[in-house]
Amino acid sequence: MKRAFDFFVSLMGLLALSPFLIVICFLIWLQDFHSPFYVADRVGRFGKLFKMVKLRSMVVNADKSGVDSTSSADRRITAVGRIVRSYKLDEFSQLWNVLKGEMSLVGPRPNVKRETDLYTQEEQRLLTLKPGITDLASIVFADEGEILKDSRDPDIDYNQLIRPWKSRLALVYVDQGGFLLDLQIIWLTVLAILSRSRALEGVEKVLKELNVDTEVIRVARRLEPLKPAPPPGSDQIVVSRSV
Repeated sequence: MKRAFDFFVSLMGLLALSPFLIVICFLIWLQDFHSPFYVADRVGRFGKLFKMVKLRSMVVNADKSGVDSTSSADRRITAVGRIVRSYKLDEFSQLWNVLKGEMSLVGPRPNVKRETDLYTQEEQRLLTLKPGITDLASIVFADEGEILKDSRDPDIDYNQLIRPWKSRLALVYVDQGGFLLDLQIIWLTVLAILSRSRALEGVEKVLKELNVDTEVIRVARRLEPLKPAPPPGSDQIVVSRSV
């Protein structure tokens, strides 16, 4: 049922959004006359690599800098790219990956191999499902760029501040995911565009219904500053990107 739903929604979405996506692609191309698409390897289900398609929001070859986490102040982001990122327009093209069966509408967000190589044994369970365009963590940390805005080392700060809770929220889906939860997450993702506060209230309600750990719920509410924490399955805060 999940695959049929993914296929139908991604197909209808691509057809409905195609005129809009064409305009955005033209604007991206117009700024530097390079491809409007950013196609890069991501780790999919069971560790298999696939080519994820995104609308390009950064300068050409930005990924070769060796920095995977992006702050809102990152100089690699183009003028059009800032608009694309602000409204999450770069995610729409991933409907193509969903249509192909490499991704799902809802599931743990796909990551680069350098990051999945750092996964704890507990986090390895995130790779048992197809990655998704959105999930609970995507709503809670939609402001990831702002969190890392003044960071001297975005990758380390990502692993200390965001990854611990992003992984825990994703593991909630691994353990308790289902079609009803998918519909709730999709609705909250749409709601987040209109009202972030209401969307976070909705996430809190969902987590309480699923009897999730109170600390995870507290962090997901995003009413307090994020503090460094160890990733699930470890008691050590990440201080290096080496395995």
